[in-house]
Amino acid sequence: MNQAYLLIGGNLGEKWKNLEVARTKLNAKAGKIVSFSGIYKTAAWGKTDQPPFLNQALKLETWLSPKDLLKAINDIEREMGRERLEKFGPRLIDIDILFYNDEIVAIPELRIPHPELQNRRFVLVPLADIASDYIHPVLKKNVSDLLENCPDRLDVHPAEPGN
Repeated sequence: MNQAYLLIGGNLGEKWKNLEVARTKLNAKAGKIVSFSGIYKTAAWGKTDQPPFLNQALKLETWLSPKDLLKAINDIEREMGRERLEKFGPRLIDIDILFYNDEIVAIPELRIPHPELQNRRFVLVPLADIASDYIHPVLKKNVSDLLENCPDRLDVHPAEPGN
């Protein structure tokens, strides 16, 4: 089985429910979630005039190749009503592949490891919950070190249900 680390998140609709639906659909279509972080609340990153986001990191055991995993993720996002209207815009659900085994993938539609994860606290904080010792295959640093040295200062807080 392949090991993939994902980040799920969103800032529209019933955010807690959307994360739950995304987890259920990933388990059904992409593999088995074997661990998951807490759920964290952050202000929007990149485009700040929108509601705060909830984010959660997942470790997924999958039989899918990176490209097939991306297709399954895009299908799930579409089924859940995701519309890609603007970069960094509000969304019902967003599912990103952060790592896939120790592979480096660089094709037009997919880059693994996620090229910006080391610059985003909203990714690193939940990821550190479940993969603090995981070594980034390009940067050769573990997730804890990436978080400690992250230039992003965005506040990331454990979320309470309903917020």
